[in-house]
Amino acid sequence: MNLLKALAKVGSMTFISRILGFVRDALIARVFGAGMITDAFIVAFKIPNLLRRISAEGAFSQAFVPILAEYKTQRTFDETRSLVNRVATWLGIILVGVTLLGMLAAPWIVALIAPGFKAEPDKMQLTIELLRITFPYIFFISLVSMAGGVLNTYNKFSIPAFTPVWLNVAMIAAVLFFAEHFREPIKVLAWAVFVGGFLQLIFQIPFLKQIGLLPKFEMKRDDEGVYRILKLMGPAVLGVSVAQISLIINTIFASFLATGSVSWLYYADRLMEFPTGVLGVALGTILLPSLSKAYAGRDDSEYSQLLDWGLRLTFILAAPAAVALSVLATPLVATLFHYGKFTAIDVAMTQQALIAYSIGLLGLILVKILAPGFYARQNVKTPVKIAVFTLVATQLMNLIFIFGLHLNHAALALAIGLGACINASLLFYHLQKAQIFKPQVGWLIFLMKLLLALGVMTVVLYFAMGDASTWLDFSLMKRLTYLSMLVVLGGVSYFAALFILGFRPKDYMRRVKH
Repeated sequence: MNLLKALAKVGSMTFISRILGFVRDALIARVFGAGMITDAFIVAFKIPNLLRRISAEGAFSQAFVPILAEYKTQRTFDETRSLVNRVATWLGIILVGVTLLGMLAAPWIVALIAPGFKAEPDKMQLTIELLRITFPYIFFISLVSMAGGVLNTYNKFSIPAFTPVWLNVAMIAAVLFFAEHFREPIKVLAWAVFVGGFLQLIFQIPFLKQIGLLPKFEMKRDDEGVYRILKLMGPAVLGVSVAQISLIINTIFASFLATGSVSWLYYADRLMEFPTGVLGVALGTILLPSLSKAYAGRDDSEYSQLLDWGLRLTFILAAPAAVALSVLATPLVATLFHYGKFTAIDVAMTQQALIAYSIGLLGLILVKILAPGFYARQNVKTPVKIAVFTLVATQLMNLIFIFGLHLNHAALALAIGLGACINASLLFYHLQKAQIFKPQVGWLIFLMKLLLALGVMTVVLYFAMGDASTWLDFSLMKRLTYLSMLVVLGGVSYFAALFILGFRPKDYMRRVKH
């Protein structure tokens, strides 16, 4: 298997989803702006999303996929199908209970996650109502994640990568065609989340049926496979929860700041998720199985070479993304969101958050490459300890940046970015300290050449962009045209500089056995 080709395949599917995500967010910004009602929706949507990351895409996936892969390679197909049936049955029962409990406890959940909303009763009540509509999303998306784990195990990578597109399609359609039919138009977004979750689930059903693993109701109390999955989920929950706790605390901070702060951070974060999703998540996804195989085969050389390849590729692709997000912050925000109710002030506030986020982009993506280096060796404790330390450091920085330096909402973005850099640095340090990872030769020359190419791109973008404030007066077509030209110009100048300095694509081709 060509890892670079696999990365391009998974990344391209994620790219489609992210582009539609930008269209969705641009429509939301145009119709709803960045005020009280948008803050309410973002908090209401964030809560089931956090639970999804902890359970579905985090702890559950880390526990379920390795056991399923073992069953696939070492047991019969009937035993594998039975495992899928029983896991789906128990997961479905638990999710029904969690969903009903979450809907009933909505007032207390909102009070915990966004206590600052209590000062505005209308905002608080709207958030509670929206949360009750969006909460069933956790039911759908958890089953979607399980289905994705099954499909990935059977090398159907494109299907799970494409699935998130349906949520964006549902939300875009809701804003365009149904918002005007609601007495409170913002509620159309909450119902779109519900429908989007359902669409993602039914989309995967034909592909599960194709491989003969469409789950059926099958319950057994003392199932060995289910028990092992639950046992593995314990430390995995702890590890995944640390990062989500940091996000919850940030939401609490933001709820006390100026109205619009939650929305400004959200829109900036959406821009940040583009490179982290297309590169970070995709690269981490394809690296983990190969690293695990190298470790299991006691091939330390292959393990180090794989991790080194992932790190170099991250620097080559993530570093220019970070620079571009910072230099082009105003053109990006203005082009994507400055319409309708999204004012010039909203552009300025979102731009501040985006620049702060961009400082830590490389760290955010490196964590997704370095952490699998530990998970592949079944070492969960070290990344968890580092994550806990990072959590504490991030919240200390929040206090200093907000109350000491008065950076307001941008403080939260800056703390997350710097925290990610601390996390990545500690992961790298411990990998080397334990002699798990030995970097290949040539890193100093590699970084020097990379910095030179980044310098060329920065100069080109800065002078080609012109006065950032003039972008607010451009028409939509003019913004799109100029921004597209800047992206192409920046990319050409960067990769041309790399080529002149001796970088060649063939040097980053890497094959592994299935």
